[in-house]
Amino acid sequence: MSTAIAIFGGVGLFLLGMAVMTDGLKALAGSALRAALGRAAATPLSGALWGAVVTLLVQSSSAVTMTTIGLVNAGLLTFPQGLGLVFGANVGTTGTGWLVALIGVRVSLSVYALPMIFVGALAKLLAGGRIAAAGGALAGFALVLYGLTTLQQGMGGLAESLHPSDLPAVMGMPGIGWIAGAGGLMTLIVVGLAMTAVMQSSTAAIAVTISAFYAGAVGLEQGAALIIGQNIGTATSSALAAIGASTTAKRLALAYVLFKVIAALIAIVAFPLTAALMKTLSASADGMTLLAAYHTAYNVVGVAVLLPATQWFARVVERLLPSQQTALQRALDPSALASPVIAVESARRVVADILATSAVSVSVALSGGAGPAKKDTAAAAAALEEVRDFLSELHEPPETEAERLRLTSTLHALDHVARLVEAVGEGGLARQPAGTSHDLRAAELCTRAMRAAQAIGGSITSESALSAQAEPIGWSVSPEVASALADVESAARELDALQRDHRAATLASVAPGKLTAADAFARVEAARRLDRIAYHGWRSAAHLLGRGADDNRKERG
Repeated sequence: MSTAIAIFGGVGLFLLGMAVMTDGLKALAGSALRAALGRAAATPLSGALWGAVVTLLVQSSSAVTMTTIGLVNAGLLTFPQGLGLVFGANVGTTGTGWLVALIGVRVSLSVYALPMIFVGALAKLLAGGRIAAAGGALAGFALVLYGLTTLQQGMGGLAESLHPSDLPAVMGMPGIGWIAGAGGLMTLIVVGLAMTAVMQSSTAAIAVTISAFYAGAVGLEQGAALIIGQNIGTATSSALAAIGASTTAKRLALAYVLFKVIAALIAIVAFPLTAALMKTLSASADGMTLLAAYHTAYNVVGVAVLLPATQWFARVVERLLPSQQTALQRALDPSALASPVIAVESARRVVADILATSAVSVSVALSGGAGPAKKDTAAAAAALEEVRDFLSELHEPPETEAERLRLTSTLHALDHVARLVEAVGEGGLARQPAGTSHDLRAAELCTRAMRAAQAIGGSITSESALSAQAEPIGWSVSPEVASALADVESAARELDALQRDHRAATLASVAPGKLTAADAFARVEAARRLDRIAYHGWRSAAHLLGRGADDNRKERG
């Protein structure tokens, strides 16, 4: 009974420590996690490398996966690039196995773990910011060490009643035939899968396996067989998490499951050779190190096989799970709210797209084409309302000044685009008959402003992940975009001055009988509407680029 309590207690402490340590490391990394992944995933290969590194640092493949889902939904990464990060996360998560093999089962650190827990807890409770995050990470790490020591004690008691001969024999063990060895291999794979499914942590399950080997309860080949099953079992939590999630999350979960299955099939086919190699190496290396190395090599081989075929693999997954979401639904997926950086960037791109679309409609109408349809204007207004609702669900505040500036700028841009759409929806955008040069000039200036705004909005929606994540908003503007911003500002300011002269000249035309009062007021209102459209186009474009310092003129409706 005491043995079972020690084993379960050790596993519980290990899981709790991993959770606390992961939370602390994620908080300590902050926005650097999203920025690093956004910059690193230019290609599937670089994504795999950095996915492994980031997962090793934050000790959470789920954190990397959820961030990847947000980046793909926001359009900052393509699905194949996201797969590269997920593949790399599978390799990075094997780092804990090395911690268990090299430190956890060899040295009793419980004497040092308790003071570390005390110091970490004090820092987490009494400090704030990164100091508190570091304290949580330290306390979690110490809990992991204490849990491993407890688990080791429990496994010592288990070894007194359990011997490797009590477990199914597998291929590679002395005197075991192929049929019996294959049956034992599949049995232990199922046992390993069940262990991970119950614990919901392959890391904890592998820690149990390495500790059991160290205690003499399982053999080297049996431990390797358990590790195969434990790796497959990791996919169960991903599959459960994908229920009711977005299409992108389901695709990544399916890709994760397929990756685990393919890697397992490779491991099963190669198991006789692997067992023989491990037996040979056991003469110069201890079994715990070999099991940790097998765990890493298992995932590295799977990545090496699938990475060159990432594009093909991505197409297969996309065909198996076709998306039923609209572009707007993908961009504003609730999963992006877990990361303020990704959520704000998603909203920013939607606003930029609506600005570009509205600008095209206005410029076409003023050039003599058909004006924007009421249903299109209503759809744009509804999309902006969804953006407002989406950002309202963002409860976690941005961490850095650059992130806060990006959020504030996006909100300003959202407000100005909403006013632009409202002005467009009022109608009367068709090019006016040649009555005065003021009327024609107002239409020309507004058209010029809209074409420049369209160029700016289009440039933002087509930004790469690198430009969107590497620099704070407004720090990375190409010469072409800067020129377009200067053009829309110049046109808007000129139109503002023109419409005041236009109003006086138009109203003065009523007395000589050149215009009726109704026509004069209609022309004045049309010019005023064009001025509002150009102004809001300019201000929304400026805020989207982080160049939206408040104008010294009175805000317009």
